[in-house]
This record gives sequence, structure tokens and C-alpha cells, in this order.
Amino acid sequence: MLDSLKKMFSGSEEEYKPVASADRKPDISRQKSSELYEKAKNYFPGGVNSPVRAFKSVFGTPLFIQKGDGCFVWDADGNQFIDFCCSWGPLILGHNNPAIKEKVTATIQDGMSFGAPTALENELAELILKNNTLIEKIRFVSSGTEAVMSAIRLARGYTKRDKIIKFEGCYHGHVDSLLVKAGSGLVTFGETSSAGVPKSFADETIVLPLNNKKAVEEAFKQFKGQIAAIIIEGVPANNGLLIQDKEYVEFLRAITIKNKSLLIFDEVITGFRLGFEGAAKYYEVRPDIVTYGKIIGGGMPVGAYGASAEIMSNISPEGAVYQAGT
Repeated sequence: MLDSLKKMFSGSEEEYKPVASADRKPDISRQKSSELYEKAKNYFPGGVNSPVRAFKSVFGTPLFIQKGDGCFVWDADGNQFIDFCCSWGPLILGHNNPAIKEKVTATIQDGMSFGAPTALENELAELILKNNTLIEKIRFVSSGTEAVMSAIRLARGYTKRDKIIKFEGCYHGHVDSLLVKAGSGLVTFGETSSAGVPKSFADETIVLPLNNKKAVEEAFKQFKGQIAAIIIEGVPANNGLLIQDKEYVEFLRAITIKNKSLLIFDEVITGFRLGFEGAAKYYEVRPDIVTYGKIIGGGMPVGAYGASAEIMSNISPEGAVYQAGT
């Protein structure tokens, strides 16, 4: 391994030719993971329940994890690894945190799902709102994707407009209208980036390059009175953790106010990680709607979105924007 690294940083391109993992003899046993993967392919498309778990981007096959503790995970073969992903974001306190485990274990003694309000919802909402000056009311959902989907619907319902601006390099979950890539021109309708997403959905999404003020100005000029909101990741987590230009974020806030559009901060990853008030507080920019996920659940499936009391009053059963869940 050390020799390979030396060649990588000191030798010529001809001297060092990386070998795909599939062609390399494994240094550790992965027999049980391989067997589980072969069995999983009989049940799930590609053998996984999310493409990010498939290990295809690193030319490998999935590790099947048996357990986790702190910063470590162990696979089905008993191999121990340091986990730098922490379940792709939720586990800021590490795996199997004693306090979380104790609270979850105690709570499920009384049941797991009721299809009715509970006191715990009030407690969590109060904790978030008490320590967050950016939002006045919140609505819980089951995932970050649902939070973004609901925030987009809320923005459209509140503004009575249809078009959304998103940016290249920002990921917002597998929402149909946001699984869109940039079109051929500076300000054009997006093109779907997944099979199964109708072109009509993409036609309501304008995909722009980041940090290009001219593109944003042109979009508002070309689609005057049609843009419901701009959605942006405070830190594009799937794009090298790029910190946004504060001046650019301030520009987005100003132009949305000028055009009576909303600014949505997707804080599914940055929320409660860059601080309790996330990227919005870091940039000192107040968005109209904020989405949360991952850390908010500590490993449990949950998401949320929040805004001012005025905007949130548009959500059913109080308002006309429908959003529901078990």
C-alpha cells in the first residue's frame, strides 16, 4: 500500500496504473458479504435499496454491515472499519450512542406508531423552535426527500406560481421535479436526469450554474412573475462540500424578495451540523423555508420543513396546500 502511494505522488502516470477493485485480490475476507449480496440480488433491484449503497462508483460490491459502535462498523465477515460516512449524515453522535439507544428502547415499550399526535412531537418541535430564530412553525415528515418535496409544493401554493430554480451540483433527494439537469443554454428548461420523470416536470424546473448572478437575473427576466422559489443547498454535500459564496447567497435573498419569490434552504445535511440554525445562520441569510432531515432523527427515518407562521398556515388542514402522512 505504501509503495503504491509513493508511486502515486512521485512517479509518472505510466509508472502508476491503478487497478480496479474487482481485479484486485482482497486483503480481507468478504465471503459472507458476497454471499449476502448474491442473495439480495434475488430480492432487490441491483441487490440494494439505494444506488448509493451499491459500491459501483468504487468498482466494488457492497459490504453488508452487522453492527456499529462509535466511529466503527463491523461487516458480516467480522471486519472492523472506521466509518467516515456515518450513515450518509444522520449519525453525528456516532453509531449506537448510549443516550439515544436508551431513549429509543424506553419509548418503543409503549408502542411505535399510532397514526395520531403524541406528546413527543410537541417536545421535539418545541426544542427546535426554541433554539431556531429562522422558523416559527414546523411540520414533520418521514424523510429529507419528503421535506424538500413538501417545501416545493408549499412555495408553489403560497406564491401561486409553478417554476423552481435549482443549481448544478446541488442535490435535493429523489423528488421528480428536481431530478433535472441543466439544459443546453444558459437559461433553459432543465432535462430529466432519471427515467420515469415526465418532461412536463422538467419544464417547470430551471437549472442554473452556481455563482452566476447573470444567469439568475436572466431567469427572472425571462420568466417574470412565474418563479415560485429558488432552492439551494447551503453546502452542496455531493459536490465536494463546497462552501457557498456569502455574497452570492445574499444576492439570491435580495433577488427573490425583489421578485416576490421564496428562498428555500435545503438543510437536510447541513441542519444541526453547521450549528443549530445550520447554513442559514452561517451565511447570516434568512430563507423563507428550510428543510431538515438526517441528523434531526439521529438514525431514525424523519425529516421536517419549517417557515414563518404565515407561510406555514397555507398547509392543510389549516390551508389549501396538501401534505399528509401516517
